[in-house]
Amino acid sequence: MSFIFSTHPLHPTAAIILKAAGDLRVASNPDPETLLREGRGAGIVIVRAPIPPAFFEDAPMLRAAIRHGAGLDMIPMDTATSAGVLVANVPGVNAPTVAEHVFLVILALLRRFRLMDRELRQSGWAAGRSQADGATDLGGRTIGIVGMGNVGKAIYRVAKFGFGLEVVATSRSPKSLPDGARFLPIDELVATADIVVLCCPLTPETTGLLSAGRVALMKPDAILVNVSRGPVIDDEALIEALREGRIGGAALDVFATQPLPLNHPYFSFDNVIVTPHLAGLTEESMMRMGTGAAGEAVRVLKGELPVNLRNPEVVEHYRGRFPV
Repeated sequence: MSFIFSTHPLHPTAAIILKAAGDLRVASNPDPETLLREGRGAGIVIVRAPIPPAFFEDAPMLRAAIRHGAGLDMIPMDTATSAGVLVANVPGVNAPTVAEHVFLVILALLRRFRLMDRELRQSGWAAGRSQADGATDLGGRTIGIVGMGNVGKAIYRVAKFGFGLEVVATSRSPKSLPDGARFLPIDELVATADIVVLCCPLTPETTGLLSAGRVALMKPDAILVNVSRGPVIDDEALIEALREGRIGGAALDVFATQPLPLNHPYFSFDNVIVTPHLAGLTEESMMRMGTGAAGEAVRVLKGELPVNLRNPEVVEHYRGRFPV
């Protein structure tokens, strides 16, 4: 008998839905070896960690891989499709949460929050207040958004209607830009924006998108925010720019290597905010992502197709494996 397998614990509400639909099992560790061992025989896998391609080999009971969130880079799409496995995700549900995080870290950098808090605690009131000498307003700046999916649009709304910022953006589909966001090619965007926010999906085209050449185009006081994926940035180029003072600061939530080693150079800069891939995680967003993924799992178990099916070309193969 197959079971529902999750790489991580789920929000209690989502767990209740899945337990009512079948046997829910949670991996004891999200490393590839454990996932392969404990996930053997699963009918559904809920994905919050990278799934090794071998997971889809010799998996006759596996119906679907459902992403707990939006990004599909954790699922080997070609392998899943070749195996006749449905792939679905839950797009957009954590976009407002990510947007809130983006402005949290932007304001923290502009107002020198880390330095102020540290100096106040270590050296007293006057030392803390002295950090205001280098603080700057967010108002009146230009924000550049790279990627205009659900997250990009949520950031746009806060930027435009919350802070009255000028918004420039780049996207694979310029027509996807909302009214009030001005399209710029990526090179012009990074040279123009006071704040550059990366929120594009990780694809072969976006890997290394923020290259050494594009880092060099940025304004010397510009801020870079990455809530996309780590490999979108050339880390060596960004680290060099930070060391040489050629960029105002960075707020990084995602990294090419995760977890980020504690001896990584990013930890050495006062003008860098490092967070452990949690921009989209709150109590509320975890419930939305979990219940969304659970809802898709229930549909599949009932013989239906997911609402957010991401490999529709697999349907004929899938129906051959699991006739209605």
